[in-house]
Amino acid sequence: MQDYSDWTLFLDRDGVINQRIPDAYINHWDDFRFARGAEAALQKLQKRFARLIIVTNQQGIAKKIMTTAQLNRLHERMLGVLETQDVRIDGIYFCGESKTQVNNCRKPAPAMGLQAQTDFPDINFQRSIMVGDSISDLQFGRNLGMQTILITSKKEEAKLWDQHHKDWDQKFPSLKAWSDSLNLL
Repeated sequence: MQDYSDWTLFLDRDGVINQRIPDAYINHWDDFRFARGAEAALQKLQKRFARLIIVTNQQGIAKKIMTTAQLNRLHERMLGVLETQDVRIDGIYFCGESKTQVNNCRKPAPAMGLQAQTDFPDINFQRSIMVGDSISDLQFGRNLGMQTILITSKKEEAKLWDQHHKDWDQKFPSLKAWSDSLNLL
């Protein structure tokens, strides 16, 4: 079994931790639904990794669909639910910039990962894994030298896997399926 006790696990939010709403933004707690098995997966993963970090693109802020305050409240509620299940998220980093903005902080740009490393100087990207449901999530991980896991909750991204699978490490249908597989490695 691989020892990840000094590794950092980076996680995308929408489509990995919570159910993604296609072509919409989750800007209220009433719209937030944990992905099936995500809470149990996070409990397991927390025991295996030194830290859990969420990195999430949230351009709904730039589009004025939500405010930073709304996003922070949603994250506080999510963290509160996870705390009741003994899950600790060490940091949440988000980019509220538009993908059309030049030099934005959105994944695949490394900005959120570098900020996490500033806050947690012992993060070693060579000993980190990025779990996401989009190619940009995986490119973010690769740009920083991480291993990458694709969660195939987006059909269009799963098809891209077939074309580019040599560029990524593994794919799984859910965070829970990946966390369950770690018991076998």
